[in-house]
Amino acid sequence: MVNRPVVIGVAGGSGSGKTTVTREIFKQFADQSVLVIEQDSYYKDQSEKSMPERLGTNYDHPLAFDNDLLIEHVKELMLYNSIQKPVYDYTVHTRSDKIIPVEPKDVIILEGILILEDERLRDLMDIKLFVDTDSDLRILRRMVRDIRDRGRTLDSVVEQYTSVVRPMHLQFIEPTKRYADIIVPEGGQNRVAIDLMVTKIHTILEEKAML
Repeated sequence: MVNRPVVIGVAGGSGSGKTTVTREIFKQFADQSVLVIEQDSYYKDQSEKSMPERLGTNYDHPLAFDNDLLIEHVKELMLYNSIQKPVYDYTVHTRSDKIIPVEPKDVIILEGILILEDERLRDLMDIKLFVDTDSDLRILRRMVRDIRDRGRTLDSVVEQYTSVVRPMHLQFIEPTKRYADIIVPEGGQNRVAIDLMVTKIHTILEEKAML
């Protein structure tokens, strides 16, 4: 095994359960050499835009992400260098002044709706997962989350889903499934897939320890 971190990509549509899958895997390695990088942290800085322009941001489009910075940071982590991860502030729809120092680890999990969309990112990954959940479950989960956690109305969630989220999913997210090494049906409910990934990461860490 090459002495560099192993990079795992976890993609899937909004409400698919990809974040749950990532968290379930990560919590098995709380004190070990594993880290998670969320693609959501790498939305582009919009400080030069007016607030009306920011409010029109399509967060489900590939152009919303600063993949150049994300790729730069992943490459630094693969060299076992630390990075300064950006923080995105959804209340003002631009990047915060805050940063989060991140130390390199032996396993890097990259999680996000479009983490498999950019070929440059895919080329850095050793294992690629796509969390595949039926659209009716995804919209129900999104409704519950946005109404409960983000103060949204049912009408606004449905309107956004039908006008933006669904078409972006079909155009940009669903096609990335073909790049996945592993398809995980039903997200966080799929204990078999999660346990298999946990076992694989344990093996990776054991092999790293022997180098």
